[in-house]
Amino acid sequence: MKKIRLQGIPYDAKSSYLKGASLAPPLIREALKSPSANFFAENGLEIKPETFEDSGDHPVQDYFCIEHITRSNLIKDTPLLTLGGDHSITYPIIKAFFAVYGPLDILHIDAHADLYDEYDGDPYSHACPFARIMEEGMAASLTQVGIRTFNTHQREQVARFRVKTIEMKDFNARTLPEFAGPLYVSLDIDALDPAFAPGVSHHEPGGLTTRELLTILQRINVAPVGADIVEFNPTRDRDSVTAMVCAKFLREITSKML
Repeated sequence: MKKIRLQGIPYDAKSSYLKGASLAPPLIREALKSPSANFFAENGLEIKPETFEDSGDHPVQDYFCIEHITRSNLIKDTPLLTLGGDHSITYPIIKAFFAVYGPLDILHIDAHADLYDEYDGDPYSHACPFARIMEEGMAASLTQVGIRTFNTHQREQVARFRVKTIEMKDFNARTLPEFAGPLYVSLDIDALDPAFAPGVSHHEPGGLTTRELLTILQRINVAPVGADIVEFNPTRDRDSVTAMVCAKFLREITSKML
């Protein structure tokens, strides 16, 4: 079985509301190894810790160093999965992937569109990564699923960048698009309803169930070249519920990569 590369980016300096997502990567790894569960994805593949070439967690002093960290861990045709961290990390990560693969199909699963031109005066806030990605032409397509917080500005950005959105109020797993690839999956854990994932900074009611999100991942039609799992905030988790959910999604995304 081929290896999947894994990196942790424990960075949350650009979180607009609460800090804590920087604590997530080691806790997701710990949950993956929990004796309360096994290592199998639902398609029957066994996703053990040794499935990964794990480069560990990379302390970030300068936000723009995230691109260089990712480039050092990225080898073409070897999938790279990142544990965050807040969602701001996706922009520099995608810059590294773009240098290797060119424009990507991006599947973004989230409660929020993260398309602000700037937020609180910061164009690199965790509320802005997909505006930067689209401005710089790094996405062949951007599909957003689970959004339930659109305001006027973000709807204008959707139109400006021709983003395909499947809002939560319209969600139907059967309407998910097919991708040509190379595909990058960016999963913000607050896409889930907070009843299923309390360990996030922004509790946004009316979200996906764990099963619906699993269905989205399992319906992906091409093997992703990269992915991130972001915005898990352990300071708000209860009984490691959200950590275990992240580990479940880690197994499922890895099984698609394989």
